[in-house]
Amino acid sequence: MTPGSAPSPGATPVTLLTGFLGAGKTALLARLLRWPALRDTAVLINEFGEVGLDHLLVEPLEGEVALLRGGCICCSIRGDLKAALVDLHDRRRRGLVPDFRRVVIETTGLADPGPAVATLVADPVLRHAFTTAAIVTVVDAVNGAHTLDTHEEAVRQAACADRLILSKTDLAPPAAVAALRTRLAALNPLAPVTDLTLDDAPEAALLTDDPTGPANARRWLCAEVPANPHGPVGAVTIESGPVDWTRFGLWLGMLLNRHGARILRLKGLVAVEGVATPVVIQGVQHLVHPPRHLTEWPEGGARTRLVLIGHDLDGALLRRSYGAFTGATPLAASPGVPEAHAAAAPPAADR
Repeated sequence: MTPGSAPSPGATPVTLLTGFLGAGKTALLARLLRWPALRDTAVLINEFGEVGLDHLLVEPLEGEVALLRGGCICCSIRGDLKAALVDLHDRRRRGLVPDFRRVVIETTGLADPGPAVATLVADPVLRHAFTTAAIVTVVDAVNGAHTLDTHEEAVRQAACADRLILSKTDLAPPAAVAALRTRLAALNPLAPVTDLTLDDAPEAALLTDDPTGPANARRWLCAEVPANPHGPVGAVTIESGPVDWTRFGLWLGMLLNRHGARILRLKGLVAVEGVATPVVIQGVQHLVHPPRHLTEWPEGGARTRLVLIGHDLDGALLRRSYGAFTGATPLAASPGVPEAHAAAAPPAADR
């Protein structure tokens, strides 16, 4: 892993659309595909017959591929994700399907986003043609709290998200919607929450092909991480000054090797010694995306800030190990951030 690593030039951004059974993924997808700005989109769905998009079809193409009204391409995934993406990329290259600028993959309601992201990032063939843009998770405002209580898959979907879309808010009591918002903010402080009932916000969210750009970095860099009162999944923040990239990579590798199964999501801006611009790192479970450079630091100056979301994470232990491996000087807690979420200097005995 090097600070200058990046996706291949011209790689097509891929948005993963996930959410538990009945959350409203298909309703969002059908709405998006009617929007003119998304006409150059390819859509992959797990089972074509299970998704109510037949009314949008205007022209069947070869095999499992159909052309939707407005020009979108819709494919079913009857085998593995890699095969579907390779086939779609090959059809585009040969001119068998209209050109497309982005891909949206709708997962099944019980899917863990981690393996899909791993397929995109780890496979050398796919990594050349595609790049992960965002994970968008739809949460049902009526049943969301109960689903999070009873289904681990729903927790993982919400915790891994770059953006959370609340559906059915018009059918749920306002107090229940507010409580669910608070819960999602505690579970995943990195992801903005948007109502599906708003006129244009979901489209704008899905059209942002680069969630690691300066605007998004500024949002989560400055975010405070609240305490999580709803179970063992929570967030830990680590802050410090600039770090040696090699030592930081060693710490990160050891962290994921030991705790990767418990870490659902990792995001961070890293201040690297000798590098003027911030380096963005992102990870889902064991897998870390290729690091990317931003052109400038968001407001607040050059500092390393990491946010880890996972099961039963010991913040004090993680910060001690970070200090021991990197030797970085911790920064004081930000105003309003509880001490448990600030970067504490590791005791001498732990160095």
